[in-house]
Amino acid sequence: MLNKAPRMKQTVKSKMKSHVNVRKASEAMIELVTLLFLNDLAQEARTKACEEKSTIIRSHHIKAVAKKVLKSARG
Repeated sequence: MLNKAPRMKQTVKSKMKSHVNVRKASEAMIELVTLLFLNDLAQEARTKACEEKSTIIRSHHIKAVAKKVLKSARG
């Protein structure tokens, strides 16, 4: 497990189509939103794994709930 959150600044800059400056506060907000999304995804995958009586979250559990979590994240 990572000790601290990965920096998302380079990922965001690579996805932007134009030159955009990402400040520290914006970078922190991007990281928080990403971590919240990953937390929701992990919780839903854990629920799916428990429904199938599995103690380990596997890739097919994540794929099964990813569409639902993405839809809820859009708003």
